[in-house]
Amino acid sequence: MGGHTQRSRQSARSIRSWIAPVGILLIAGLLIALVILQMRPDAASDAGEPATDGITVVPDGLPDLTQFEYRDADDVQAAGPVDAPVGLVVYSDYQCPFCAKWAQSTLPRMMEYADAGDLRIEWRDINMYGAPSERASLAAHAAGLQGEYWAFHDALYPDGEIRTEAELSAEALTGLAEQMGLDVDRFSSDMASEEVKQIVAERAHEARTIGVTGTPSFLLDGRPLVGAQPTDVFIDAVENALTEADR
Repeated sequence: MGGHTQRSRQSARSIRSWIAPVGILLIAGLLIALVILQMRPDAASDAGEPATDGITVVPDGLPDLTQFEYRDADDVQAAGPVDAPVGLVVYSDYQCPFCAKWAQSTLPRMMEYADAGDLRIEWRDINMYGAPSERASLAAHAAGLQGEYWAFHDALYPDGEIRTEAELSAEALTGLAEQMGLDVDRFSSDMASEEVKQIVAERAHEARTIGVTGTPSFLLDGRPLVGAQPTDVFIDAVENALTEADR
């Protein structure tokens, strides 16, 4: 785990260094504006205008948001090839009911693109609901170190619902790992390790730094999307991005 942890730390540090402070403020302002805009689809905004596919058009002149894609072969919270032509970063929380619904309804379709080699999916937890969310993130990452991140992730959203706080206790999460046949001793050790805690904390901090204050939020091919929008919105966005990548 040491090599993975070192690379993850370096990845987080390098990502923060890519964007100057002014650029971060611009991105944060944009994402906040997008939250307001997409909550009020009939309202105009200086941050952009609603496009016909329901995606807010991002104005020119901002830093390239694809730089927030890690594209790290050792990232256990990712699916799809590192060199896939399109990237999707998902900012989520294990106590967010809209995240659970999106994970059930839309994520499987996105996984089809990842399995086909067309999409790189990178999952980030922002833990906005406190300790239970953070424990779930630690547990999911620990499961990922045994190659079972996505199976554990799905188990944390059973039938598109969130688990109760009691079901996100350390004991309950360890019990879930045991049910899934994971090495429980290794799972418990990884979940409690300072290395995994730092990875989870750095990713949550990075998301807040760029203005992610609500879940689910997304960067799809470097374009912000906010909220659990219909599956067709994401399919159209991926198809459009693949078309642009082929040009």
